[in-house]
Amino acid sequence: MMSHMPDTGRLALRATDIAKSFGDTQVLRNIALDLAPGEVVALLGPSGCGKTTLLRIAAGLLSASSGQMQIAGTRVVDGSRFNAPPETRGIGMVFQDYAIWPHLSVLDNVAFPLRMRKLGRTARADRAKRALDRVGLLHLADRFPGTLSGGQQQRVALARAIVAEPPLVLFDEPLSNLDRELREGLALEMGALLRDLGLSAIYVTHDQSEAFTIADRVAVMLGGEIAQIDTPEQLFAAPSSVEVAQFLNIGALIEGRVCSARGFTCNRDRLSVPVRVGSAPEGPARILIPRTAIRPDAQGALMAQVLRCQFQGDRYLLHLGLEGDTTNLVCPADHAVAVHSMIPLAIDADRLRLFPH
Repeated sequence: MMSHMPDTGRLALRATDIAKSFGDTQVLRNIALDLAPGEVVALLGPSGCGKTTLLRIAAGLLSASSGQMQIAGTRVVDGSRFNAPPETRGIGMVFQDYAIWPHLSVLDNVAFPLRMRKLGRTARADRAKRALDRVGLLHLADRFPGTLSGGQQQRVALARAIVAEPPLVLFDEPLSNLDRELREGLALEMGALLRDLGLSAIYVTHDQSEAFTIADRVAVMLGGEIAQIDTPEQLFAAPSSVEVAQFLNIGALIEGRVCSARGFTCNRDRLSVPVRVGSAPEGPARILIPRTAIRPDAQGALMAQVLRCQFQGDRYLLHLGLEGDTTNLVCPADHAVAVHSMIPLAIDADRLRLFPH
């Protein structure tokens, strides 16, 4: 996966202060997003967060209320005054249901966008075969979509999206209608394919593992805004807010107070955590205890109640409660532990995060 930040000299997409309202309802608020050539950014968030609206504005299917957008250096959005039509943007799209026509062969499906551009039959066939070859399906050019597997149909949709060599490909939750097991396998395949092809892409999904598998950077969208955009690893290591930590379900969030002498103490004085306070102001705060920061340890200072012990084949997962009502703390264990029992936990203080109120 790429780890670099966008090169502002040659961006695949630049969005600045994009906002969108439907009547009195504001759906997007001051969205800023830069996409480097060859970078894949996932828009991740719950239903109604604005991710699909942003994708539709990039596609030209919706106009923005305000803000600017460029694709490969070409202006496509300028507030509500200018919105370049989809066909002039030169982008590729992969939809939820792939939108593959069952009555056309694989080759004709892929060639269809070139037909709309009035390209000659021979040129269409040559470029469609080249696109199919890039996704490893040239040998199925004469087949019909109904005879293909889900993964093969996905590749046909991708070949059609890249046949005109677009500067940007937009993915609208292409795996959302599939069951989880198939979705996980196809996400791995899609991620590898996008990296091999070096495509610039925006990928909309509500599935966290899918976003983390496919994207170089993930934009967490909450309430019509990009709450944080970062690599998957950095999102987990340093969530920028309580809301991001809650959405990603990183670990337990506990209410309490910061005191320079004692560190963090929960509100009911039943839990004291040796967090590195640093420059955090004294007063009310929440502490995030990530799943990766704890482990069962007889010498541990933190006590937790086992709410559930889940066998996973090669290990157990302990679902733990702190303060009697927190249920999102999970840690692995080598052996089964009795439900309702209290166990000591060791804490990696470097992985804890404080969020002052």
